[in-house]
Amino acid sequence: MVASAPSKRTRSGGGAARRAERTTIKMETAKYIERNIPLYEILTEEALEIIETNAETVLEEIGINFVSNPTALSRWRDAGADVSGERVRIPRGLARQLCQTAPSRYTQFARNPARSVEIGGNTLVCAPVYGPPFVRDIAGGRRYATIEDFQKFVKLGYMSKWLHHSGGTVCEPTDVAVNKRHLDMLHAHMTLSDKPFMGSVTEPSRAKDSVEMCEILFGKEFVQSNAVMTSLINVNSPMTFDDVMTGALEVYAGNNQACIISPFIVGGAMAPVSVMGTLTQVLAEVLAGIAYSQLIRPGAPVIFGAFVSSIDMNSGAPTFGTPEASKILYGAGQLARRMGLPFRSGGSLCGSKLPDAQAAYETAHTHNAALLGGVNFMLHACGWLEGGLVASFEKFVMDADQLGSLHHMAHGIEIDENAQAMDAIREVGPSGHYLGCAHTQSNFKDAFWRSDLLDYKPFETWHEEGARDTMTLASARVEYLLSNYQQPALDPAISEALSDYVARKKAAVPDAML
Repeated sequence: MVASAPSKRTRSGGGAARRAERTTIKMETAKYIERNIPLYEILTEEALEIIETNAETVLEEIGINFVSNPTALSRWRDAGADVSGERVRIPRGLARQLCQTAPSRYTQFARNPARSVEIGGNTLVCAPVYGPPFVRDIAGGRRYATIEDFQKFVKLGYMSKWLHHSGGTVCEPTDVAVNKRHLDMLHAHMTLSDKPFMGSVTEPSRAKDSVEMCEILFGKEFVQSNAVMTSLINVNSPMTFDDVMTGALEVYAGNNQACIISPFIVGGAMAPVSVMGTLTQVLAEVLAGIAYSQLIRPGAPVIFGAFVSSIDMNSGAPTFGTPEASKILYGAGQLARRMGLPFRSGGSLCGSKLPDAQAAYETAHTHNAALLGGVNFMLHACGWLEGGLVASFEKFVMDADQLGSLHHMAHGIEIDENAQAMDAIREVGPSGHYLGCAHTQSNFKDAFWRSDLLDYKPFETWHEEGARDTMTLASARVEYLLSNYQQPALDPAISEALSDYVARKKAAVPDAML
């Protein structure tokens, strides 16, 4: 046997190696956030008790409409509620009693177990924008979204380190029939990413399709025993649940899948202008929705939702990132924690038409409020523009980058021996510097959050490289991520079964616009 020749030793490291390391695409996803910082509690005990008392009064005296759903009315009647027409009046304490079977925390499983998330307690899970019919990018401007746009967003979400969840309707693919687009969207989430995702809620049969596709992906027994979807059930505020939402809730809760019960409120239009009045309505609507989920299946996972904006009294348009919205978020978080339930709110919310200073200010206010307000599931965490009408490619990567700062803020402050840095202070002493000391050398890679997008170069370098603004940098980042995307592996048999299911379902019915 002839011995192989020894390989020639080469130098490793150095500036060039470090630069190559920084510019190489690494497909990694940070673990969901676990807060190690105090929460901001804006409401006193007296204020909380007033809201809770008033919410029970709303349920008992005013009631909640459950529209066009005789099954829901029957369930409520059997549970002891006063049902008159489609109005359900819930005796004081009944809704809260029913809510007690909902879990305080649950796991949403991803097809890649390493990307499963815990929702509840001290965690924060970030999911992208949901629902815009339009998209925008620097090249094509504002336009109706297509399935190709949707697939690009799913890929970007998969490639985003600080985004834990693939989301749901990241944009509405308007080039696919309304009654069939949910199939293509779910198929994209299941095959182009291995992060957790949301199911369809636009019609109960589409929720059923979502469950059946998950049974192909995960196995039927696994789905019935574990949450593999977290889906959005919006309350038609004020105080109305329509048959589409309750129908979808019945499908998901009946199959042990998680739902967000979320009032959709513009203060001054769909709720009172006051914080206390809005929180009273939010709590009443959430209590009714969560209680109903438990009537369907006790123990079904559910999230206390609150999506609230104020209104611009000059134009009538919703506003975002305002002090009032933050106050409501903080207050709703306290109410959710008193119920022992996971909490949904926040996002990259803004009213701006472009990813500009207004968008940045409003998004930052909402992101920070979500972190400090105890949000467990933050939908719309990146990509939101123009009051939710637009999903922006550039803002998607801007926001996704900023989520990294939330991770670092949530970590809190280390107090161990290394963090105290007494050895560094002794080594440097008076009039020295810390650039070359041992402590800096051993800690500099992880000491500070580092943006993958923002420019911190000297003016001369920035100018030589084209004087690019943040939107231009974001556009380049989008192109870079998409060009380096690699599809996560999936069992070929499962992949084929999913494709066959989608094809059969789409072929079975004609295209429809509803």
